[in-house]
Amino acid sequence: MPELPEVQTTVNGINRTAKGKKITNVWTDYRSAHKMHGESIKNPIYFKKFKRLVVGSKIIGARRRAKNILIDLSNGETVLIHMKMTGHLMYGKYAFNKKDKVWKPLLKGPLADPFNKFIHFVATLDDGHHLAFSDMRKFAKVSVVETMHETESKHLKGLGPEPLEKSFQFTNFSLQIHKRPKGKIKQVLMDQTLISGVGNIYSDEILWRSSVHPLSIVSKIPKKNLGLMFTAMKETLKRGIDFGGDSMSDYRNIYGEPGKFQNEHQAYRRTGKKCMKKGCKGTIQRTVVGGRSAHFCNVHQKLFK
Repeated sequence: MPELPEVQTTVNGINRTAKGKKITNVWTDYRSAHKMHGESIKNPIYFKKFKRLVVGSKIIGARRRAKNILIDLSNGETVLIHMKMTGHLMYGKYAFNKKDKVWKPLLKGPLADPFNKFIHFVATLDDGHHLAFSDMRKFAKVSVVETMHETESKHLKGLGPEPLEKSFQFTNFSLQIHKRPKGKIKQVLMDQTLISGVGNIYSDEILWRSSVHPLSIVSKIPKKNLGLMFTAMKETLKRGIDFGGDSMSDYRNIYGEPGKFQNEHQAYRRTGKKCMKKGCKGTIQRTVVGGRSAHFCNVHQKLFK
């Protein structure tokens, strides 16, 4: 699932390419009998409302909240997109093939990447370009909320603070994770009600850098390691953005290109490989924490229980 760096990379791309442009039409083939009463375009009735609120408005900018893309419109509405497992938003010129009932890019290049062909939502812009959303597993969410009341919506309510905000300091970090004193640190870092935006990939990398085993109990972790963890969190997330996100799986940026953070992994999906920490003779191993994979060094990452 795209995490904070991938979402921020997409937001930055939207602001570079689509800001100031008007949405002239929207299309989707998302439909689900299980979403008939939901606030998502997978509900055909809701999509009619979505189309009425979105078409004709200008994109005034994009933002991120946790793992959500927020596209602010000139009419006081905000399009909310959660990419879930396999979603990613792209910008380019597309044409709808009526025979095959699919959208295809008009030019060869990254947009024609096989990972980008599962298009289930398209917004047509007034300059002839499109924002096309590819989502192989069709788990993503696209909705619309009133900008002034977005924090009250069920989509954003209850989210924890943003880890990259300047105001989010070590004291705030310690306070948030100690709300789950008996929790396993891997799960606690990924709890979106405590800290927003950290998921499976970046939690592994943060814990590797702070020398903490993913099964460590929060209340038993020394303050020194918590300090290392806080610093590692800030640095790792920023590094993820600098490298354009992680494309170990499906993620692609606004141009349909893969990110490069997967080339920087120290722990995630490196099972059986030598630990890359200087002077460490450990091996990266895999375990399961709360139903999710966790990758760690069996030597320098200490288990605090």
